[in-house]
Amino acid sequence: MRRRKISTDTVIRAAYALLGAAALVVAAPVGAATEVTRLHQGLTLRATLQLAPGRALADGLVLLVHGTMGHRDMEVMRQFRRLLRERGHSTLAINLALGLDRREGMFDCATPSRHRAADALAEIGAWLDWAAREGARRVTLAGFSRGGQQAAWFAAERRHPALARVVLLAPIFAADLAERYAERFGAPLAPLLAEAGALVAAGRGGALLGPLGFLNCERTMASAEALLSYYAPEPSSELPATLARIAVPVLVVVAGGDQIVRDAARRIAPLADGRRVRMEVVAGADHFFRDLYGEDAADAVHAFLRED
Repeated sequence: MRRRKISTDTVIRAAYALLGAAALVVAAPVGAATEVTRLHQGLTLRATLQLAPGRALADGLVLLVHGTMGHRDMEVMRQFRRLLRERGHSTLAINLALGLDRREGMFDCATPSRHRAADALAEIGAWLDWAAREGARRVTLAGFSRGGQQAAWFAAERRHPALARVVLLAPIFAADLAERYAERFGAPLAPLLAEAGALVAAGRGGALLGPLGFLNCERTMASAEALLSYYAPEPSSELPATLARIAVPVLVVVAGGDQIVRDAARRIAPLADGRRVRMEVVAGADHFFRDLYGEDAADAVHAFLRED
């Protein structure tokens, strides 16, 4: 019998020492959360490294990518870091920069969005490079929600020698955002896309549009390039296309009660062949795998990673 739901998104962070711009790791007790930073395209990226007891990077690493406009310490990310560590897996939970230096916490909707969906691919590659240089020979790229869609996109587009497996936790279908824009924000998307397209064609892709609804923000400003990148996604970035092109084993963990990715199991099942691409459904779980559903998801991931 499952326990009642607990309160969500109470974020408790460890205090991190500010580090230099180059990639650094601060010595810490085994299992302690340690901040790692690295310089990438003029921005300092931040991540949290946590080694499992008795493990070193050479024993394997799970690189975790958060969801839309999220961060490494959001509740679902802390949950999976803990659950995977309990099962003997070290993790590196990254913060996507979203165009900001040393970004921390949820993206502030008062800040104009100039980031593009594909920016995540270069950052994931930068962290895989870091992990390989630090001695991680086998890295599992695991993404939650939009991070799952981006992880699959990276694995399909940019194969990396350190990448051994891919785990997608409740991955989104990027095109759903465009289909539900009017439902979410009460305004048609087509005129905005037309305006953004005209600006990009005129060489003014950095021009800001808005105020408008954008991703998780009810009212914000976004560049024409940003709007097109998220709401007119490249077909090659979507799960039907990416899963067909990933060379390493893939596990897709579906939340059976997901209200954000609708009909997830039905949509993903035809993409899973049971061998290279597998699907596990956590019956009853919401999009965030709250309560004991997280344990079920972590058990599925652990079984998948133990197959090596």
